[in-house]
Amino acid sequence: MKIAVGSDMKNHVTDVVLAELRRRGHVVEVFGALVETPAMWSKVALEVAEKVAQKQYDQAVLFCWTGTGVSLAANKVKGIRAALCSDAETARGARQWNDANILAMSLRTASEQVAKEILDAWFEAAPSTDESDVACLAFLADAEERRT
Repeated sequence: MKIAVGSDMKNHVTDVVLAELRRRGHVVEVFGALVETPAMWSKVALEVAEKVAQKQYDQAVLFCWTGTGVSLAANKVKGIRAALCSDAETARGARQWNDANILAMSLRTASEQVAKEILDAWFEAAPSTDESDVACLAFLADAEERRT
């Protein structure tokens, strides 16, 4: 899988996640502070989200101090479903029920172990084919079309 990873800061957690993604065999490209500093969280998130929406990447991982900013910014892009995940079960649900295509994590709260657990859950889960789950996503896609 081709994955974009962006952050407004570089730290141990970003390094761990990059190494873990590569270890799992993903093709990874980095953005924002992972390339050069300083980097605005809003700019990094929009740049990465636009690339995912344009199908240049299959998915993405975004970081900022709380994770909230990058998730909010990414979700401004049509076709993006960015999910702020602080634990494995939230990540699993985001993939399963929401077909999230961008994983957002907090640089403040995600430890190395928690980040790996989140990645495990994210990549183990597949989007649901349940009729009601599919209907919810179709409803959102229709709403997004009406608002653009």
